[in-house]
Amino acid sequence: MEKIEHTTISTNGINLHVASIGSGPAILFLHGFPDLWYSWRRQLLSLADLGYRAIAPDLRGYGDSDSPPSHESYTVLHVVGDLVGLLDSLGVDRVFLVGHDWGAIVAWWMCMIRPDRVKALVNTSVVFNPRNPSVKPVDAFKALFGEDYYICRFQEPGEIEEDFAQVDTKKLINRFFTSRNPRPPCIPKSLGFRGLPDPPALPAWLTEEDVSFYAEKFSQKGFTGGLNYYRAMNLSWELTAPWAGLQIKVPVKFIVGDLDITYNIPGTKEYIHEGGLKKHVPFLQEVVVMEGVGHFLQQEKPDEVTDHIYSFFSKF
Repeated sequence: MEKIEHTTISTNGINLHVASIGSGPAILFLHGFPDLWYSWRRQLLSLADLGYRAIAPDLRGYGDSDSPPSHESYTVLHVVGDLVGLLDSLGVDRVFLVGHDWGAIVAWWMCMIRPDRVKALVNTSVVFNPRNPSVKPVDAFKALFGEDYYICRFQEPGEIEEDFAQVDTKKLINRFFTSRNPRPPCIPKSLGFRGLPDPPALPAWLTEEDVSFYAEKFSQKGFTGGLNYYRAMNLSWELTAPWAGLQIKVPVKFIVGDLDITYNIPGTKEYIHEGGLKKHVPFLQEVVVMEGVGHFLQQEKPDEVTDHIYSFFSKF
């Protein structure tokens, strides 16, 4: 870990903290919620050893990167803009891209908006869903799962932060990372995250040191920056109307765990395996479903995920 270099890059009006290691073709890793560059720590080291320049920023709102105060500054256009500026600052023209969770959503949109900057994509957890011109995304989730669905609960500024503040940060991180329940996460206001049972003992893939790293960063920064991505979902929907109907036209490999909540959303398995995803991502070359694996697959099965990334990118 001490071999990983840490720098601050000015881009798109903010400063991003960037972890990187190695030399060779560049791979850009994008994390999700509630996560940091640190989620890719094992991939950074392994892929640097395999001859790549591995780069993982804390996205805006996270860790040691800047956190603009307004949720309106967290649309996918803002974040893609950050990444284009980051690549320009690093002198990287085209990059291999890897995303997870919110990072996967951003990666899909980067491939949509700036395919000229992406050689190939390995995306994980969250499939590409084309923009529905008639329903805003938060409204769609509310209709599907009700107001207690976590994305709906995250919408009101300050409300969920107050709930989180009543839970020890280490326990909260543990709950997020170790959940094995593939059902849609619905948290009634009367219960809140504070009312959930204590998480089980840490699994072998997540150490006390790992949890402490996350807890320290989120205790310093708070969760508002990460939550603002959810609060900007409907605004992102409005602003991305000009790209409605476009396909993702870069080579893609998609990986998901069979216990991931995203894979178990009604209709998702059929969409992935019966041609729906391929219709919108015509250069989709591989789909991998990892058995017995949850949402944070790059941490749960780091060597397997690294092998999947390397086997795909080494073709290009």
